[in-house]
Amino acid sequence: MIKKYLLALIVFPAFSSAQIPESYYSGTENLSGYALKSKLHDIISVKTYNWNYADLQAFYAQTDIDKYYENDGTVLDIYSENPTGADAYNYTTANMIGSANAEGLGWNREHMMPQSTFSSNYPMYSDLFYVVPTDARINQLRSNYPYAKAGSTVYYNFTNGSKQAANGTPNATYTGRVYEPIDEFKGDIARTLLYFAVRYEGKLSGFNHTNNADPTKDTNPLNGTEEKAYENWYIAMLLSWHQQDPVSQREIDRNNAVFNIQKNRNPFIDHPEWVSLIWNQTPDNVAPAAPSQLLLARNSAYFVNLNWQTSPETDVLGYKIYQDGVLIGTSKTNSFSADHLTPSTTYNFTVKAYDAGYLESPESNTLSVTTLATDVYAKDIQITKYLEGTANNKAIEITNRTGHEVNLNKYRLYAQFKGTNYYFSEAFEMENTIANNESFVVINPNANFSCYNTDNGKFVTASSALTFTGSQYIQLSYGTTTVDGVGLIGTDNSNANKSLYRKSEILNPNTIYDANEWNTFASDYCQNLGSLVVSDVSSINKDMLIYPNPVSDYIFIQGQKTNIKTLQIFDLSGTLLKTVNNVTPQQKIDVKSLTINVYIINLDGKSFRFIKK
Repeated sequence: MIKKYLLALIVFPAFSSAQIPESYYSGTENLSGYALKSKLHDIISVKTYNWNYADLQAFYAQTDIDKYYENDGTVLDIYSENPTGADAYNYTTANMIGSANAEGLGWNREHMMPQSTFSSNYPMYSDLFYVVPTDARINQLRSNYPYAKAGSTVYYNFTNGSKQAANGTPNATYTGRVYEPIDEFKGDIARTLLYFAVRYEGKLSGFNHTNNADPTKDTNPLNGTEEKAYENWYIAMLLSWHQQDPVSQREIDRNNAVFNIQKNRNPFIDHPEWVSLIWNQTPDNVAPAAPSQLLLARNSAYFVNLNWQTSPETDVLGYKIYQDGVLIGTSKTNSFSADHLTPSTTYNFTVKAYDAGYLESPESNTLSVTTLATDVYAKDIQITKYLEGTANNKAIEITNRTGHEVNLNKYRLYAQFKGTNYYFSEAFEMENTIANNESFVVINPNANFSCYNTDNGKFVTASSALTFTGSQYIQLSYGTTTVDGVGLIGTDNSNANKSLYRKSEILNPNTIYDANEWNTFASDYCQNLGSLVVSDVSSINKDMLIYPNPVSDYIFIQGQKTNIKTLQIFDLSGTLLKTVNNVTPQQKIDVKSLTINVYIINLDGKSFRFIKK
């Protein structure tokens, strides 16, 4: 059946974008290929507004009701919908069940990208774009098999014509079982999976993209790259389905409904032409030249900043950075911060370029760096505020005082709950970056603090990690390593109805909770939530005072009794601007050359913020 709403798209193309906010896709002009894909990622991930998995049942009343086929107000299930006649069975949103041994008994929540891909972590776990209501029995039999064309061996025929069968997709490396949806929804599924590849760029290489060493048995079609995302045969199939089954009114309406709930959009519903612009590429077969002049831009005890001369080829996608021969990250530019390093330790770094065909260059020169023994910066990001207040008033503030921009893609928040035993719930995975000397807030979307607008949170999430009640242990992790925590692991904590503010002198907190590192305030107290103030970065002795502040020409240090061995002034990016050794009591520090801005002054390892006017 040709979709009955296609004509409206052709005659009135502007209708499909009627609810796209003005300038939502600003910056995509004249872009193509993976540069366009990365820009779309930045747009649709700039605000994470993420709900709990349990919330989805209620949301389906807004996103997945049949107004298009039978138009009867029942749940629209793409696994059982019959677009040419009466459905074999129908569901209301109340008919959610756990499992079924036959079709028609109830529906449950289907992850179109299997949740094993991302270990059931948030925000992926409850992303409404690809977590949809489907018949429970078909969902079970679809399992984690990929969508694909059914071959001649069919294991199950379902009531609307969809199948579970051996893979019959041309040129496929995977030969196992697949689930083939009916033609009416193949484009819908293709655009959904391409959305996944855009939305979670930056995390794709860390997902479980290989679940079997034998490619003929590997059910996951992700290929481990951040740009292309899927294996060749799968991309070809998705592009074919996208072309065969154009965007329908159902998809347009669902895109708008999810946007109202989740605050982001599927760009391939708004602009179907972008699919070909991104993935229809013909890479060359020439590897790029090696990056040159790999240099140390900045040294520290816990990180080093690197930069290099880029490779000259125009099809270079990015650079792979190796530390002692181990891949530690990638960069789309010619710079990188290698962090989580150990003081007074020698590391060897190299860089390789890779291009649109994923051909790699030879290695750059090897740069050997010995980290400093000490410095003024924190080892890692840290939790600086914890708010457990009235009802859903739950928030965590995290601060970066490391001296460099931090990539958040490997950081996670956990809450430990108690059932029969203590257990960690699904993690909330952070993403994007945080600049040095900046804070951000992770907040429950149902919070109602009088002193903070929930929409200002960097991560607005009802994930398990933001449903704590005060008795839980809250953990901030980098990969599998604990970075910080509130409360003690494996016990019932007593942080209900409290606002905990970390003391400003705590630069490198104990990973085991120490109540002495915190100031305690009343429930719902949230002064300066999400913003650094002078006291947040000040660890100077209370008997000493930097004055005047703001300053015009000279800084004085009141209360200084002995020489300060080293005085340093940094801008907020962490760049060292001025060093004065052996500062005597009453000595004035000339800052006339500084421009109007905010700066950090460091006195023998203790920091204080001041304003140059």
